[in-house]
Amino acid sequence: MTPALLRAEGLTAGYGKLPILHGVTLEVRQGEMVCVIGPNGAGKSTSFKAIVGFVRPTSGRVLFDGEAITGLRPDQVLPLGLAYVPQGRVVLPQMTVLENLEMGAYIERDGGRIREALERVYALFPILAERRRQKAGTMSGGEQQMIAIARALMTTPKLVLLDEPSLGLSPKFVSIIFDRLCEMRRAGYTLMVVEQNAARALAVADRGYVLELGRNRFEGTGQSLLADPEVKRLYLGG
Repeated sequence: MTPALLRAEGLTAGYGKLPILHGVTLEVRQGEMVCVIGPNGAGKSTSFKAIVGFVRPTSGRVLFDGEAITGLRPDQVLPLGLAYVPQGRVVLPQMTVLENLEMGAYIERDGGRIREALERVYALFPILAERRRQKAGTMSGGEQQMIAIARALMTTPKLVLLDEPSLGLSPKFVSIIFDRLCEMRRAGYTLMVVEQNAARALAVADRGYVLELGRNRFEGTGQSLLADPEVKRLYLGG
């Protein structure tokens, strides 16, 4: 079995005196798409924030590509090859699509590599190439989510963490975003996705984790979790 590219082990974390995570463990291997599901308040987003450094774990550790990164800040984690797409379609509305993408490559000094990264994201998201001169703030929610994802790919990351990429999108754009995630995996990206659209996420994921009240509740392949009667009853509305 290939070693884990990312292993977050026994994470305990929260906000101020409010504990959210109680020993959560998650891992992703090279080339996988792993999804993290669970009810609201389960600690899914907090787990991602603890991994990338927006929340400091009080115990546990995070190993990425063989290095301990526990407690590093987000700006220290990004150059190591760990990209994060937060919830809520965060774009710079007054900037064009192209300027937003170039902002994603701010740690890259080589113009040739930036052009290659742009070609790759335009191949994944052709509409962004067509609209590259358009201001991001004038685009639909689904198009803005594409910008947010594409911007994270501009550093050619080893792993992309996506927090609720389909949240609040129209059914048409939910389908497009899931198609793009599958295309990204086929293109060689390693992905870890928090997703409220649980059945759909499990259907395309290699493996999944179910969190509940800040703890691991179930884990397994996407298909085995989809078929598990207990997971169905509790989390998939079946």
